[in-house]
Amino acid sequence: MRLAPWVIGGTEQALREILRFTGPADVTLSRYFREHPKLGSRERSAIAEAVYSLLRHRLVLMHFSESGGGPQLRRIALLALAESSGIEALGGVEEAERLWLTHVLGIDRATLSLAVRSNFPEWIRERLIDQFGQDQAEPLMAALNQPASLDLRVNTVNSTIEQVESALMEAGIPFERTHYAPNALRLRVKPALQNLPIFKQGAIEVQDEGSQLLAHLLGPRRGEMVVDFCAGAGGKTLAIGAMMRNTGRLYAFDISDKRLAKLKPRLARSGLSNVHPVLLAHENDAKVKRLAGKVDRVLVDAPCSGFGTLRRNPDIKWRQQPGDITELCERQLSILNSAARLPKVGGRVVYATCSLLREENQAIIAQFLSQHANYHVIPAREVLLEQKIALDTGEYLQLLPHQHGTDGFFAAVLERSS
Repeated sequence: MRLAPWVIGGTEQALREILRFTGPADVTLSRYFREHPKLGSRERSAIAEAVYSLLRHRLVLMHFSESGGGPQLRRIALLALAESSGIEALGGVEEAERLWLTHVLGIDRATLSLAVRSNFPEWIRERLIDQFGQDQAEPLMAALNQPASLDLRVNTVNSTIEQVESALMEAGIPFERTHYAPNALRLRVKPALQNLPIFKQGAIEVQDEGSQLLAHLLGPRRGEMVVDFCAGAGGKTLAIGAMMRNTGRLYAFDISDKRLAKLKPRLARSGLSNVHPVLLAHENDAKVKRLAGKVDRVLVDAPCSGFGTLRRNPDIKWRQQPGDITELCERQLSILNSAARLPKVGGRVVYATCSLLREENQAIIAQFLSQHANYHVIPAREVLLEQKIALDTGEYLQLLPHQHGTDGFFAAVLERSS
């Protein structure tokens, strides 16, 4: 069944807004769909897939769009739709356009220059090559340009992985267990999860396997006092609370009331009663100081460039600028310094980002340790092995999509010795 001819024009309109890069692509796209309520679900899906396909493969498709005839924005829209839905699915395409699409999309992209086929801005591409070497950077960038899988975390407070597997099988939803996180399932399709009883009952949460591993790296125990310092919408908070078996006290800190508001319905579904959301004015809020030296474990999932999540948010690489990284690094160190006041002696801080850049990761840890002689690194491999997770990426946790099938994550375990 072909898409209606006007889907091409709709894609053009959406791309005209998206390519201004004035805000996150998902927000811009949601606004576009609200302004065009007559679009059906199939048309919305086709336009959204085309937009994200262009954002992932922008340099290649823009390169191809330099050929052909007619307005360039139409050529870009046609390429994006053909890339995501297939040429045969397009309605309203002239024969000359169809022949052109068949030709350019049949070009072997390996013959294109790295600057084009990488689909990365030069400054990010160069940093990744410098950090990982070209042999690793190329497959890494290629993996980041692919759509992410849909991972679930089984909420062990009110279910088991076997019960969730049984429910998925009954619903006809194909899945598999992941390699590392013990309560993670990876779906082979993307169903409307919100309609499933297991979702409504709080038995599952959508959470990338890498994000789940951060909770295991923190290693919270029953009855402890734990802080999720940058909780956001609370995905990791809920995972931590479940690992604590709904005991102890778990604070969910954030400076955004809107983000914490998104935690409330998830918290209600989860069955957790040990989570206490706390709105902060800033990282040095008096509410933080009152817990100084009293906490067992702190997770600092710091604000970052987000380059590890490009499979989900491909627009980030086009919206970020080099100067943004400098500002982020200053904030990351400030947040880590504040969070480091919370643990008691023997307590731990896990510093994490969903970035791939050394400046936001290893460099922050090196700078922190140079200023805090009372902290030392516990190798991530040892912490995970204690939980029977056989994953060794060195002293720090370094998850890479082309190697681990997860989003890109970095994490360091820091223990207070005095």
